[in-house]
Amino acid sequence: MEEKKDPKKDIQIRMRKIEGQVKGIEKMIENDACCKDMLVQVAAVRAAINKVGSLMLQNYAEKCFSYDFEGDSNKDNIEQLIKTVNMFLK
Repeated sequence: MEEKKDPKKDIQIRMRKIEGQVKGIEKMIENDACCKDMLVQVAAVRAAINKVGSLMLQNYAEKCFSYDFEGDSNKDNIEQLIKTVNMFLK
C-alpha cells in the first residue's frame, strides 16, 4: 500500500535540497568551475523550484482553493485560480 506524503514536509525537503544545490553553485563559482557545469546546476535548481511551485499550486487547488472561496461563484473561483497560476508563471 502506498503511503500518502505530507505536502508541507515534501516541499520543505525539496527546499532544503535546493538550498544545498545553490550553495554548491556558490562553491563552483569560488573554485572557477567550468561554466557549462555551473549552468547545468543552475538549470537543475530552476527545475527544482518549478517543481516546488507546481506542488504548491496543486496543494492550493486541492486544499486552499476550496476553503478560501466558500460561497463565491464557480466563475470567481476559476478566475482566482487563473490569476494565481499566471502569477506563478511570470
